[in-house]
Amino acid sequence: MKLNERSVAHYATCDSPADHAGFLRKRVERHHHHAHHHGASYQRRWFVLKGNLLFYFEERESREPVGLVVLEGCTVELCEAAEEFAFAIRFDDAGARAYVLVADGQAAMEAWVKALSRASFDYMRLVVRELEKQLEEACKSLAACRKSPRRSSSSGRKRHLSNPALLPLQEKPTTLENGYSTWGSGGCVASGATCTDYDGGQTKPPPLPPRRRSGAGSTTGSPAPSLSPTMLESPVSPETICFSKLHNWYGQEIAVLRREWQERQKRGHP
Repeated sequence: MKLNERSVAHYATCDSPADHAGFLRKRVERHHHHAHHHGASYQRRWFVLKGNLLFYFEERESREPVGLVVLEGCTVELCEAAEEFAFAIRFDDAGARAYVLVADGQAAMEAWVKALSRASFDYMRLVVRELEKQLEEACKSLAACRKSPRRSSSSGRKRHLSNPALLPLQEKPTTLENGYSTWGSGGCVASGATCTDYDGGQTKPPPLPPRRRSGAGSTTGSPAPSLSPTMLESPVSPETICFSKLHNWYGQEIAVLRREWQERQKRGHP
């Protein structure tokens, strides 16, 4: 693969954001001609990763890179070396050169290995393929949800009303007849008959309110002077159908009876 040197140098130093950057020590192989063995030394270089191109400079402020590694068809792995925190970039070709790099610490080494492993287009293809697979599964799931029939709220309400145990109890009486309340939807009758509960047992009808004594207990049979003519009406008249009016009506009658009892106590008649 041929690269335009000027274009690559411009891309290395332009303002485009780098994927990763930092100092690494690069191993340099040295050949000793007199002794038939190889030695290694390390050069400290400033590395900049942009896409799948790894540039390295002599210094951080250098205007042109001194080298370039194209991260395609390679693997990044930890390696055994005399230096600690070393890792290597190895290519699939048998005669390709391997780059051995050394980081300054454990965290820096892990960050570099992670960034370099994700830089190639091969890795990006795998990521895109996986994302496409997840998107396809999500679309199928959404289509299946749209095709499935929805449960209507009306059918749920019918099932709810078909179960007598779930029916709400009627708290307020609908009508008032003969001095006691009747419940039109509860199965009770207004003529004082028994009421059948939901379990099939027989329950007593609602208790009758105490009937008002004529004359309010007066010995002469005349109404008590403290009761107004409107309060002599039946407690179940339309004017006293609400609970508050009934409460006030019985409260005044009880107050009159209490005063009469207190007067009899003073006279010595229990």
